[in-house]
Amino acid sequence: MEHFIVSARKYRPQTFKDVVGQQAITNTLLNAIEHNHLAQALLFTGPRGVGKTTCARILAKMINSDGTEQEDEDFAFNIFELDAASNNSVDDIRNLTDQVRIPPQVGKYKVYIIDEVHMLSQAAFNAFLKTLEEPPKHCIFILATTEKHKIIPTILSRCQIFDFKRITVKDAKNYLKYIAEEQGIDAEDDALHIIAQKADGAMRDALSIFDRVVSFSGKNLTRHAVTENLNVLDYETYFTSTDLILDNKIPELLIQFNETLSKGFDGHHYIAGLASHFRDLMVCKNEHTIELLEVGEDTKLKYIEQSRKASYEFLMKGIELANDCDLKFKNSKNQRLLVELTLMQLASITFDGEKKNSKHYIIPASYFKGKGIKPVPVTLPKKEAVVTNTVAEPVRSTPESKQNQPHSPYAQQAVKKIDLKLDNKRTSGLSLKSIKAKKEHLIKQMEVVIDPNDLPTEDFSQEAFNKAWSAYISALNRKGEKIMVSMLEMSKPVLKGTTIHVEFPNESLKIELERAQFPLMEHLRKTLRNFNLSLEIEVNEEISKKYAFTPIEKYEKLKEKNPNIELLKKTFGLDL
Repeated sequence: MEHFIVSARKYRPQTFKDVVGQQAITNTLLNAIEHNHLAQALLFTGPRGVGKTTCARILAKMINSDGTEQEDEDFAFNIFELDAASNNSVDDIRNLTDQVRIPPQVGKYKVYIIDEVHMLSQAAFNAFLKTLEEPPKHCIFILATTEKHKIIPTILSRCQIFDFKRITVKDAKNYLKYIAEEQGIDAEDDALHIIAQKADGAMRDALSIFDRVVSFSGKNLTRHAVTENLNVLDYETYFTSTDLILDNKIPELLIQFNETLSKGFDGHHYIAGLASHFRDLMVCKNEHTIELLEVGEDTKLKYIEQSRKASYEFLMKGIELANDCDLKFKNSKNQRLLVELTLMQLASITFDGEKKNSKHYIIPASYFKGKGIKPVPVTLPKKEAVVTNTVAEPVRSTPESKQNQPHSPYAQQAVKKIDLKLDNKRTSGLSLKSIKAKKEHLIKQMEVVIDPNDLPTEDFSQEAFNKAWSAYISALNRKGEKIMVSMLEMSKPVLKGTTIHVEFPNESLKIELERAQFPLMEHLRKTLRNFNLSLEIEVNEEISKKYAFTPIEKYEKLKEKNPNIELLKKTFGLDL
């Protein structure tokens, strides 16, 4: 069996030109070497697998090169690598500082590469400070770390810092394509793209994943093989899900989600990927943002095609619902049900049925088109007509006006609704049953109309009016509405033609009666059979003196009725 070298070691860059995705840093280091501006203490920081140690080794080799050495010369005697994770004590740093004094035997510089420098102890950092600030001329320190925030500020201030960035998906894919060609592997573009995405910006991880997938699939690297081996959801899963959502096919969508779970995928992974898919579709809606889509060319065409089917409103609502499910997933006790409910909500966004207006209970005019509902003229019986919601401006009725005006003032109103009472069963105002009953009631009201000319306007006497007014007060008293009873008894109504005048001592009482005037006027109009009746409420502050509001005013009223109360107060020393 032949010894196998992993791609991360086999294809480790030997020059700065081979380093992937760090062009700004490599150019800076090359110019520093060329112009002799290289600092003696460098700090390379960034995520794992982006080339920190590799660039340190290349730099250490380049600064010792003078053009006379052999190609395979690596200057191993001049390069010292220290793993700070396992050599983090004060003694380890003291041994290093003792070696620094000895000049190199070959080349110009001794280079000390300290990897994972953030693992050094506080005492080791302090022991290293003086040497790092004033190293010998032949020494260069290169510190590498993934966690810059753990390094003490006194160390940072003595170093020239280089921040390595994550490798972009495009750069990682191109490098993987180059390696596949070197190894004679036929790799699909989408397969390499998925590997680059899975690596999450680390080139070493991308090469490790590449080796694993090649061991699984051999010389033919397909997208299906990559998704199966890496246990990632394929793009096709989300394309199919989105098509089912747009077509409102809830049963098929739930079945597809069940198949996804049966393959070993997590519901959290699925819903998070669906949100990202909606984001990618949103990106494809504009020509200027398509470049933000990090997929292969063939997949990009599919995204553009599907984005034409989905509207901005759908995508925005879809992202909102999927993201909300993502946030609630960890705290949910029934996570599968949470995802399924979200999928049903997504599939109902573009549904044209009643669910679209589930938050509103107003019947639009378009609802009645084509329903076969036609106005039915109804004539009121002489003694049994019941009319509701008929409030008009005050109009005085005189014999002359009746002759000159054949129609009542209500003739200008096209429709008058009659009272279609619901069942006597009481239901909650927030229940679905009451909402349904209310809707049926409104539809019935739309079906029945009445001719305004048939509304009665019979004459009545002052005595009949007083009797009707007293009867209404008695009815309120039986119901226990004591406040309204006292208000109506406070002012005696004055009838002028068909206008009822009422005076109150303040504005608040006027407002209260205005709110409660509709059942009052309904009772008077039905009892007196005259629908021209109107109510006029006025405020007269003079009459406020007739009523006692404060305890002192009440006491004065009682004293007027019985002067002996004052004597009783003085005799027993009573207080208000």
